[in-house]
Amino acid sequence: MNGLRLAIGGDHRGADAVKHVVERLRKLGHETEVFAPADGKSCDYPDQAWRVGKAVAAGEARFGLLFCGSGVGMCIAANKVPGIRAALVHDEITAEMSRSHNDANIVCISADLIAIGLIDKIVDTWLKTEFEGGRHGRRVRKIQAIEAGHDPTTITE
Repeated sequence: MNGLRLAIGGDHRGADAVKHVVERLRKLGHETEVFAPADGKSCDYPDQAWRVGKAVAAGEARFGLLFCGSGVGMCIAANKVPGIRAALVHDEITAEMSRSHNDANIVCISADLIAIGLIDKIVDTWLKTEFEGGRHGRRVRKIQAIEAGHDPTTITE
């Protein structure tokens, strides 16, 4: 888990969570690129979701973390970036499943509804969980087929 390059973004409602998570992850030895308003000014969450999504899709960051009020808007916007599999998670179980079964490359977290201690646990679980592959690999390939405009039912392996 150490030494990952991460893109982290948030809107004004996620700014405090971003600041906390970035400081913590840097202490753990991760490199972070931050896309969030430093001054807490109101901003539009799709802008940060796009920036983080592009960084992950381009390989400039291994993973992305996004924070807004509910996490929902960030998740919707990030999933519009080709190559992104963003997951809205709200506990350690959904964090683990989004990585192990869905190979999510961006995690979206509610800054308003989830306490900072649980955010830390979610981030730790999400970053340490590996993708299982196997039958889940076939399912991820089907998601990629849909993204490319192809029929996922043609993917059998």
